[in-house]
Amino acid sequence: MTPVPQLSLGLLLTAAAGMIDVVGFIELGGFYTSFMSGNTTQLGAGLAHLGPALALPAGLIVMFVVGSFLGSLVGGSTDRRRSMGVLALVLAGLGITLALSGLGFSAAQAMLALATAAGAQNAIMSPRGAVRLGATFVTGTLFAVGQDLARTVRGEAPPLRWLQHLLVWLALLLGALVGGVAYGAWHLWALALPATIYAAFFVGLALR
Repeated sequence: MTPVPQLSLGLLLTAAAGMIDVVGFIELGGFYTSFMSGNTTQLGAGLAHLGPALALPAGLIVMFVVGSFLGSLVGGSTDRRRSMGVLALVLAGLGITLALSGLGFSAAQAMLALATAAGAQNAIMSPRGAVRLGATFVTGTLFAVGQDLARTVRGEAPPLRWLQHLLVWLALLLGALVGGVAYGAWHLWALALPATIYAAFFVGLALR
């Protein structure tokens, strides 16, 4: 089982990821800043028809990998310093996205920085227990719900571990709901909500 304090922090980060996801999805008209399975499917469909929708999914996939690389590379000798470095990368990605949009760049161009931030976020928290914390995608988490539920029935896993996985999925859903409502009111500035969460994490780590 993942300890409750770490689980709570991970759920908050996952909710922030949901806010980013929904803003990117709406801005890009059906493409994703963190769901690379969906973008890969879109890329495959584009390749099959040699249509115009090739550069965007390919660019999003590349920048997500770049963010994952940078997030995994950044850091010092402790988990705290590493997390602070990755949080700084994520905040920079959000800031660049807003700046590019403000300068008149297209959504497809501005969202590339957001995909980089999404890739980096997955390196913020080290794994604790069986639950993946602070990730920007939950397909594996949903599989883990069913897998751990089956293990519980067989007596091979703690009785409520499957519920921790489900809470991670619910956190992403709640974040997407809040982000969608915020986008309706503030458009791209809805990114200020997850940015506030990341900034609070950064300050909290700095004061430890």
